[in-house]
Amino acid sequence: MNYALIGCGRIATNHIKAVLNNNLNLVAVCDVIPDHMESLLAKHGLEKDTSIRRYTDYKKMIEETPLDLIGIATESGLHEEIALYCIRHGIHVIIEKPMAMSIAGADAIIKAAAENKVKVSACHQNRFNIAVQKMRGAVEEGRFGQVSHGSIHVRWNRNQDYYTQAPWRGTWAQDGGCLMNQCIHGIDLLRWMMGDEIDTVYGVTRQQFHNYLEAEDIGMAVVQFKNGAVATIEGTTNVYPQNLEETLYLFGEKGTVKLGGKSTNAIDVWDLADADDHESTENNGFHEATSNVYGNGHTSLYRDVIEAIEQDRAPYVDAQAGKNALELVLAIYQSAAEGRPVKLPLDNCSSTDFIGRF
Repeated sequence: MNYALIGCGRIATNHIKAVLNNNLNLVAVCDVIPDHMESLLAKHGLEKDTSIRRYTDYKKMIEETPLDLIGIATESGLHEEIALYCIRHGIHVIIEKPMAMSIAGADAIIKAAAENKVKVSACHQNRFNIAVQKMRGAVEEGRFGQVSHGSIHVRWNRNQDYYTQAPWRGTWAQDGGCLMNQCIHGIDLLRWMMGDEIDTVYGVTRQQFHNYLEAEDIGMAVVQFKNGAVATIEGTTNVYPQNLEETLYLFGEKGTVKLGGKSTNAIDVWDLADADDHESTENNGFHEATSNVYGNGHTSLYRDVIEAIEQDRAPYVDAQAGKNALELVLAIYQSAAEGRPVKLPLDNCSSTDFIGRF
């Protein structure tokens, strides 16, 4: 299966690891800055591999190179444009989060994928964390009973050096703030675990310490689900002096589970009414080793997409999942801007609606 990567920045090495781990045929990379391509390939010992073609124009790459699957890891504001071009050329895509910057953009990707019979996966790789899969299994088996409430806390640090590395970060058109960039993985997990269907969102956002950005560095929200459960969201890049935690709580009438670690890669609490001693001992204190906050899930996500293509089925993390996470972030932004609760579904909303917010 011929593969190419568009965008060779910070997250790209996780995509290349996943490509190599899944024995995809890496035929091309693309970035508007040639040094980014060479640095990325050098990290994996591929800098002398002349069979991997280098491009600064993704359209030219697609015109000249037979491709089955493309990973899109550019700045967020370009995801929709590039994805639609790939899809309309019959190429399957894995899109880094967020999959688009507007509801209309997400809908356009979903529609184009259906029309062109192309598989689209939103890169919410933390769904494949072992701890997350254990929680999801308990949810699907109904072991929590009626769910009361839940919460996600993404308490991370991003300093000015992080933002100056890529000037698009923290802009409304190309990125959004901490909720859209850093917290969206946790937001995806929370919505997925609690039933997806949301009634009302009330959010508050602030820009406390990063006055060189356009967007927020802290956001909080209360979410009311249609099944009666409620949840809270906290996302920030203001934690001193380094990343602290990403924790996901789920509380039900028959169970309490807390996922912890830097990126929901551990189980801090596993108390289910029907758990035997072996299960409780095995899960309490479980920790999946990771080399960074992005975790190990890219390899599993890529494997699933490859199988989805081969078996002609939907990916485990499909385009609708990507839209759901995006919608919840945009709903928080809209609620914070307007100072009122917001009902879902959103008819349309874009990150650019909030230019000048701070």
